[in-house]
Amino acid sequence: MSTRDFIEKDYYAALGVAQDADAAAIKKAYRQLARDLHPDKNPGNADAEAKFKEVSEAYDVLSDTKRRAEYDEARRLFGAGGAGARAGFPGGFPGGGGGQPFDLGDLFGAAGGGGAGRAGAGGLGDLFGGLFGSGGAGSARARSQAASGPARGQDVETEATLSFDEAVLGVTVPLRMQSPGTCPTCAGSGAKPGTSPHTCPVCQGAGVTSRSQGAFAFSEPCRNCRGTGQVVDDPCPTCAGNGVTTQTRTITVRIPAGVKDGQRIRLAGKGAPGRRGGPAGDLFVVVHVSGHDLFGRRGSDLTLTVPITFAEATLGATLTVPTLDGNVSLKVPPGTASGQTLRVRGRGVPGKGRSGDLLVTVEVAVPKRLSAAAEEAVKVLEAELGDPRPAITAAVQGNAR
Repeated sequence: MSTRDFIEKDYYAALGVAQDADAAAIKKAYRQLARDLHPDKNPGNADAEAKFKEVSEAYDVLSDTKRRAEYDEARRLFGAGGAGARAGFPGGFPGGGGGQPFDLGDLFGAAGGGGAGRAGAGGLGDLFGGLFGSGGAGSARARSQAASGPARGQDVETEATLSFDEAVLGVTVPLRMQSPGTCPTCAGSGAKPGTSPHTCPVCQGAGVTSRSQGAFAFSEPCRNCRGTGQVVDDPCPTCAGNGVTTQTRTITVRIPAGVKDGQRIRLAGKGAPGRRGGPAGDLFVVVHVSGHDLFGRRGSDLTLTVPITFAEATLGATLTVPTLDGNVSLKVPPGTASGQTLRVRGRGVPGKGRSGDLLVTVEVAVPKRLSAAAEEAVKVLEAELGDPRPAITAAVQGNAR
């Protein structure tokens, strides 16, 4: 990410959030936009693809606390409407005020007091250190060389919808994704096949240029080569000289047992390929879990509701109930109340240590219709059992007096 990007691009507007938005709000906005703009959802829509890249770039900066602070500071000093933009750099600065004179006194004042005479005691080096790494041309040149060297690939986020069983037991799924990758035509050089980039004649391959104003020297990325130190005369027709194209690929991913709905899984090295021999980024998979007709989930335990008869609840019974990987026997003790929960150990969500349990809640099924003989038998039983709520009956009778 170049300094020019920091100055000219409004990442907050790209995500549709306020500048004081917290990390949760930024993440929520990004997920919604990424879901709506994802290339898989908008095949052949160039505008949606460009917006998807813009949103991803904005989230990449604003989700990183350090980079967000640097971005905010760069916008404050040099962004549109800021004091730095009005002051300007000699000859102009990206996002600055053109050829307006540069007021060092104002700049040092913003940095913490003192006049231009205190430049040797910190000054620009302290003020710009957080934005550009250091204030010297040597460090800018080193950064340019690092930029043209191996670069880590971007992190990629995608989504996967699993069945309840797959989420609990684990599954291997194929994921089809679109993400930036090394251009296959030019192998990432950005140059048309048969040609090669050459050293920038303006910065001599340093990637930075320097200009002086009085006793001070200022360094900025070379505008001729955009800070890369290399110039491409004949751009690659596939990637237009960027060295990167959006590519579709399918990878096989093992989702571990026990994942929860909304969980974000990190797969190291499965993201976008690195550039110029750099390592690949990471892949983040957001899991969505479908519901189940019989089972529910409570942490690492599975839940199941089983109807039983009045006779089974009264006399006790041994039931056969299902689990996600077979059947088990469940003993219902005599006198079990409707709504009581019985535990079957180890038949819940698998775990590395101890697996969860199956929690079975029994509910007495009350018949809606009875034959004449069954109704008579219930009345006989009612008379035999007597009043099941003597305390309530006594209270009612007391109120009636």
